[in-house]
Amino acid sequence: MEKKASAKERILRVASVLFYQEGVRAVGIDRIIEESGVAKASFYRNFATKDDLVVAYLEQFYKRHMEEIEEAKRRYPENPVEQLYVVLECVSARMEKPGYRGCPFLNAAVEFPDANHPVHERVTAYHKETYGKLAEIAKHAGAADPEAFAAQLIILFNGSLMTAYLERPNSNSGHLRLAAAFLFEKHKLSS
Repeated sequence: MEKKASAKERILRVASVLFYQEGVRAVGIDRIIEESGVAKASFYRNFATKDDLVVAYLEQFYKRHMEEIEEAKRRYPENPVEQLYVVLECVSARMEKPGYRGCPFLNAAVEFPDANHPVHERVTAYHKETYGKLAEIAKHAGAADPEAFAAQLIILFNGSLMTAYLERPNSNSGHLRLAAAFLFEKHKLSS
């Protein structure tokens, strides 16, 4: 028998779908409460503010993103270049999913431009952590300048994620792969 989802899980599941499909600012708390089938008091017991809910929404995506990087490390513990290729394939796969509506972090950064807002702060922290993880892998892969490689790869990922959204349904993740191959070649990374 399947365990019934808690109120918090239902709220987060509904909010995640709505925030991703329609944008955070476009979706109100009352709608989330109604569609998740929880009482208003239950909502506020789990999330004191909408900002807390948005941060939890982003944390889910970030956790999945970090799991992809860790899985790449587990699959290829002795081959950091292959680890980077796995991360590249994960980003490509994201862009190819039906219903793709861009990167939740980039979308949130645009919706919350105030650098001191908790959502914007979280997006910035995730960006820095991702950069650090990629630079670490690039260092192990023998990149002469791992920080530059990581910065360029993130720029490539972010540009590709937004371009795929703008060009849907005709986007081509092969362009990301080709551009990444040039970047890998420039930094003399090969498996």
